[in-house]
Amino acid sequence: MRIGFRELIFFIVLLAVPIASFLVVFKPRNTQIRAATEEVEFKQSRLDKLAEVSGKIDDLELAIERGRQSVEEIEEMLPIGKEVDVILENVWQIAQDNGLVVKSVKTDKPVPAAEYKELPLMMMLEGQFDGFYEFLLELENLPRITRIRSMDLDRVTDPRGVESGPGYMKADFTLSIYFADAG
Repeated sequence: MRIGFRELIFFIVLLAVPIASFLVVFKPRNTQIRAATEEVEFKQSRLDKLAEVSGKIDDLELAIERGRQSVEEIEEMLPIGKEVDVILENVWQIAQDNGLVVKSVKTDKPVPAAEYKELPLMMMLEGQFDGFYEFLLELENLPRITRIRSMDLDRVTDPRGVESGPGYMKADFTLSIYFADAG
């Protein structure tokens, strides 16, 4: 069996057709299919993350609502500027109820903050330490927000240098009252 020139050409053409088909059609198609598969996998991973996050949205909404309620509770504890006098009366009354003598009260200028103001009061009280301790406890239980920024406690002595009695003291402190700006 002799293979002629025609048969050889025919055989080469038969081999060239699949090779050319692979290079011209299948190889670019495989590249496109691989790119599409990677894109689908990427988008699927994004969808999975989105599903995970959307499952937490209910939790986030609940947390946001709790935060809003906490802010409302704190805002309710902030008196309007006109009500600061009532709080001053309360503080004065608490001091007197606990046997303390209010020696002086000086107000400073209100300090502005975000949604509220802070009114510093420099106070000087004298009396028994037990009464002062009760005063602090009652001050803490006021339905309004207050803070003691600085405090000096000293034993009180009379001008002759004799102590006025055991447990008798003088307190100098700055009490801050927080209030909502009515303006």
